[in-house]
Amino acid sequence: MSTASPHLLPWALAALELPGATPATLLPVAGDASNRRYFRLQWPGRTAIAVEAPPATEKNREFLALRQLLGRAGVRVPDLLAADLAQGFMLLEDLGDQLLLGQLAESTADNCYGGALAVLRQLAAIEPGTLASLPVYDRALLAEEFSRFPAWFLQQLLGLELADAECHLLAELDGLLIGSALAQPQVLVHRDFHSRNLMCLADGELAVIDFQDAVVGPVTYDPVSLLKDCYVRWPRTRVTTWALGHRDALVSQGLLPAVDDATFLRWLDWMGLQRHLKVLGTFARLYLRDGKSAYLRDLPLVIAYIREVLAAHAGETSVLDEFRDWFEHTVLTAVARQPWSKSL
Repeated sequence: MSTASPHLLPWALAALELPGATPATLLPVAGDASNRRYFRLQWPGRTAIAVEAPPATEKNREFLALRQLLGRAGVRVPDLLAADLAQGFMLLEDLGDQLLLGQLAESTADNCYGGALAVLRQLAAIEPGTLASLPVYDRALLAEEFSRFPAWFLQQLLGLELADAECHLLAELDGLLIGSALAQPQVLVHRDFHSRNLMCLADGELAVIDFQDAVVGPVTYDPVSLLKDCYVRWPRTRVTTWALGHRDALVSQGLLPAVDDATFLRWLDWMGLQRHLKVLGTFARLYLRDGKSAYLRDLPLVIAYIREVLAAHAGETSVLDEFRDWFEHTVLTAVARQPWSKSL
C-alpha cells in the first residue's frame, strides 16, 4: 500500500486545530485510476479522509468547485473539512467503505439503480446557466477519447498494425458515434458515474465521489456508465427497463423532450459503444504506462458489452456492420492470445 507524504499528517492536525501530540494515524484506503492517494485519518473519536492530489496533475480546483455546485443542487457529496491547493492536500468527510457495487444483487438491483438514477436526474436538473464554466463534451474531446482505442489497445496492447483501410473504418465509426453523442440533449455529465463512485451511507442516501472531470455532455452518458458498468453486468432486458424508466422520469420532470424508445436506446447503446471502446484504450494505458495490471481483468466484460451492442444493431448501418466483422475476426483473434482473455 502507498505511504503518505510526511507533511500530510502534520498539516491535517493543524487544519483540524488539534494539538501536535494528538494520537492520530493515516491508513491507506482504496484509490482510483488517477495519481490521487487516499488515507483514513483516525484520531480519538473521529475519522476523516485525507487526500494527496498532486496539483500539477490533478483537478483539485475543479473538484472543490464541483463539490459546491453539486451540493447546492441537493446531491450528497463529501463535506470539505480543509484544503491546501498549493500542496494538493484535502481533508474530506469519511463516507465509509460501502460502495454501491457491494450492495448490488438480484433482489436489490431495482432499488439500488432507482436511487442512482434519481441522482442523475438531480444532475440533469441543474440550470444550464450555472454550468458555463464547465468543459463541453465536444467533438475534440470525444475524438481524443476514441483515439485511445487504436493507440493503446489495438497497437500497444494487442500489437496490431493497422492498415489504411482499417484506420479509415475506425475514423468512420468515430464520426458516427460522435454524431450520435452531439445530437442528444446536453446535461451535466459526471463522466465516471458507476458503482465504485457511489457510496451507500447509513441513512440510505447515496453519495457521489470522483466528480472532478465533470463536463456538459450527452444525456445518456452517465446512465450508460451506470447501467453498463465495467465491473458488473446485468441482462440487456433489465438494462433496457431501467433506461426507459429513467427516460420516462426525465420527460415527466420536464428535463428531456419526448423521445421514442428506439431513439433513446440507440443513443444509449452508441454512447456505451463509444465509452467502452475508450475504456479498452484507457485500461490498456493504465497497465502499460502506469503499471496498474488489475484493470486487465475487467477487459473481457468491456469487450462483451461492445459485442452485445454490435449484435443488437446489426444491419442498421454499414459502418457498424463492417466494424463488427473486423472486430470479431481480427481484434478478437489477437485478444485470444492475451492471458487476460480466458473469461471471454
